[in-house]
Amino acid sequence: MGHIFKFHTDVDTDQIIASQYLLFPTIDEMKEHTFESLDPDFASQAKEGDFVVAAENFGCGSSREQAPGVLKALGIKAVIAKSFARIFYRNAINIGLPVIICRDLYDHVSGGDEMELSLSEGIARTGGQEYVCTKLPPYMQQILDQGGLLASLNGMTEN
Repeated sequence: MGHIFKFHTDVDTDQIIASQYLLFPTIDEMKEHTFESLDPDFASQAKEGDFVVAAENFGCGSSREQAPGVLKALGIKAVIAKSFARIFYRNAINIGLPVIICRDLYDHVSGGDEMELSLSEGIARTGGQEYVCTKLPPYMQQILDQGGLLASLNGMTEN
């Protein structure tokens, strides 16, 4: 079980991590500024296993890999949205952050609600309800299970 942090439509990568923080040398230093313009307390309140739930077009804007990176570094279990910007979606999978499309969830939850997500079933459970989400194809799930694309490719070369 994790708590939901709820965000609106068209959250762009500058709102996830503003460009001035990209000068910091590590993701650990950047993560303290995640969603700073939308929710200044996000980084201090987010806990391992929490979720980001958003409306349409999450992660639009520039193609910075640090945007999903700071979410993963804060322990966000998954980002669940009605839709994603294509480059954010791919960057998230590449670094091992689950990104799940769930058309109905956003309209039925509030920030702070508790939720459970079964990636293998493609089901989000909250408030006594179940919401059907997209199940990732096996090859994408394998990438996530191994911690991202590079870890997945390294695992292939070691076998």
